Amino acid sequence: MPLVHAATASAVLLLLGVFAGCSAHRSWMTAVDLHSRSPGIAIPGSPPTSEQFSRTKGETRRVVPVSHHVEEECVVEHEEDPGTAVPGLPSNADDPFAGLEALPLPHLISEVQARNPSLHAAQAAWSAAANRYPQVVALDDPMFDVMMAPASFRSNSPVDASYTLTASQKLPWHGKRALRGEMALWEANASAWDSVEVELRLTLAASLAYFDYYIVLREMEINRSNVTLLEDIRSTAKSKYEANLVSAQDLSLADLELAKLEQRAIELAQMRRVSVARINTLLHRRPDHPLPPIPGPLTVSAGPIDVAQLQHIALQRRPELAALASRIQAEQNAVALACKEYYPDFEVLGRYDTMWADSEQRGIVGLNFNVPVYRDKRAAAVNEAMFRLGRLQAEYAQLADSVREDIETSAAKVEQARGVVELYEQRVLPAAEISLNDAKAAYVAGAFDFQRLLLARRQLADEQLGYQRALADYHRNAAELARAVGTQEQPIPPAPQAP
Repeated sequence: MPLVHAATASAVLLLLGVFAGCSAHRSWMTAVDLHSRSPGIAIPGSPPTSEQFSRTKGETRRVVPVSHHVEEECVVEHEEDPGTAVPGLPSNADDPFAGLEALPLPHLISEVQARNPSLHAAQAAWSAAANRYPQVVALDDPMFDVMMAPASFRSNSPVDASYTLTASQKLPWHGKRALRGEMALWEANASAWDSVEVELRLTLAASLAYFDYYIVLREMEINRSNVTLLEDIRSTAKSKYEANLVSAQDLSLADLELAKLEQRAIELAQMRRVSVARINTLLHRRPDHPLPPIPGPLTVSAGPIDVAQLQHIALQRRPELAALASRIQAEQNAVALACKEYYPDFEVLGRYDTMWADSEQRGIVGLNFNVPVYRDKRAAAVNEAMFRLGRLQAEYAQLADSVREDIETSAAKVEQARGVVELYEQRVLPAAEISLNDAKAAYVAGAFDFQRLLLARRQLADEQLGYQRALADYHRNAAELARAVGTQEQPIPPAPQAP
């Protein structure tokens, strides 16, 4: 017995010495508040639970597992698109724009987000990450051990049948499971924000494709109106030719211009086909599926852009920043968990051993634990986690700088495009129309030659096209500004109403 007491005392002293090994990191860990946010890092919403996570606009999403357990068997269910003719592509009959006379941008964005596989993939990754929490906080399965002496079971054995039954359960040091759970929850929260980032990326892609489609349709309209205008000009030239007032060269020049417009119409038809295919690809359907036209001319907003305010909003709402901030929180828990490795894990066990002759000695309870004597290994693990945390914090600061730059650049492009649109509306288009009207009147009166009339017609067509492109550029830049801010809404205020 004295020997047993001496061994127990030695083990206790050894453990005390090992526990003291984490003292080198305790001062650092005191400065890390695992339930507070790092300086300059704002994470929208509260820390996540195992079933819901903070989302943009204050709403929450419940994690929907991608697999369902049926009769204790893991069965993965897949939804099938009804009427699918080609594997992986919905049927053309599944048209969300059926019956619409025009294609509204909000409706297109909503359908792209509902159908695009990239968002489904991001949401599946989110669901997978959410299901990590119950795994990491659970205890290891209990163990049951059976041992027996085979010879004692023979009929002629001089001893009773002998066997040993052992049941054991591993128990990690207090706080380790909670830290693993916190890490899993913050990683799941980061995956949730990753899915929001995919939504914003799809919103931007749909908006850019929409405005590319818009400019092709507007250019086709301008081309058709120019054909009508040029046919009218040719009719005027023909009348003057029949009256022997001009030469046949005017008719030849008009026919040449009409041929060029016809060639441009063929090119625009090909561009329209490409634009339609791009939108249909975002909708995850056949590239040649027809689309309704885009409604009327676009307008611009004259409201001022408060860049500083938008930068402040972006630092709170950009999903990339929120995802990175969540990963920083997870890494802070990883540092704390690495420090917990200086403490042992335990295993409690109970045994019934019939090999003992005395019945009082057959029932046994025990405790196993590892002795973390290799402190250099654990110190290196703590340092590794700290350096990973430092890397993430530096990446956050760099990303925040990029967000501010994106907003500054996008706002400048929006204001520049708005100035160009206003210049076209107020000066360029009226001047080009007046120039063409004057040229027509002068040609009829015989004061202008036909080439100068054609030049005035080309100039008006170019300015009309430039105006439509400036409108499209304004809205493209506004969509990029919204993406930089981290919102799907228009971040530019409307023009003030006249009193």
